[in-house]
Amino acid sequence: MRYGTALREEVRAPGTTPLIGIYDMYSASVVARHYDGFFVSGFGFAASHYGLPDIGFIAWPDMVAFVERLRLAFPSHHLLVDIDDGYVDPEVACHVVQRLERIGASGIILEDQKRPRRCGHADGKQVLPLEEYLEKLDLVLKSRRDLVVVARTDATEESDILRRAEALAATDADVVLVDGVRSVEWIRRIREVVGDKPLLFNQIAGGKSPRLSLSELTDLDCQVAIYSTPCLFAAHAAIDSALKELKKTDGRLPEFVASEGVGVQRSTELLERNISRHHPAPANV
Repeated sequence: MRYGTALREEVRAPGTTPLIGIYDMYSASVVARHYDGFFVSGFGFAASHYGLPDIGFIAWPDMVAFVERLRLAFPSHHLLVDIDDGYVDPEVACHVVQRLERIGASGIILEDQKRPRRCGHADGKQVLPLEEYLEKLDLVLKSRRDLVVVARTDATEESDILRRAEALAATDADVVLVDGVRSVEWIRRIREVVGDKPLLFNQIAGGKSPRLSLSELTDLDCQVAIYSTPCLFAAHAAIDSALKELKKTDGRLPEFVASEGVGVQRSTELLERNISRHHPAPANV
């Protein structure tokens, strides 16, 4: 299956394609019941795999191993993978891109941040000189075969945002992402400078960007929307609430109602769907 081609065609189709951020295999299993596209969020992976913030702790072999497990369990889903700055070195970035493509990733996002990096919606971000990032991006583009490549800038100065967005759109990258965009007006300004290049919008709870529906994003001519952390933050809130209740009842589990709650049977049924023998071989694209 040519996963890059499948995602590329989805991006070019009418409307805005949603890709939902997942942080582990269980969250992906739940998301798969509702959406056919995953965003392998660096924020979520750093939190779930290491228990650390998204500031550069991710080791690329860990990310590759996670994507390999995802692809085996979800052979037909789009998988867009956040590879941060390509793990610093351009040679490493190319190696990771080739590994990810071989195990079935659909696409990657490569940012222009310099270390120490930050979440795209955090303060204190610094970016590489544009020429240095473009050189790294060019090497990555030459190393891929079918993989979708999203070129991302984390610039924060207004003139630099537009300069970089225009430069990214002029490359062979498939999609452009300006992360941490602060208003609808700025989405429109970015759209003007990137021309007909597909545009990706990233929104995160508590982040800097406005909360927009898929219909609103379609009207703004944004082809892709990634939702980095809805699963992670929902799990945080639900776990915290459940354990507070457990403390209040002196450790007695709440009464279980099969039609309303999640128990061992429902959980097992969800996970059984991921066993390889239940999946037909993905069709060629």
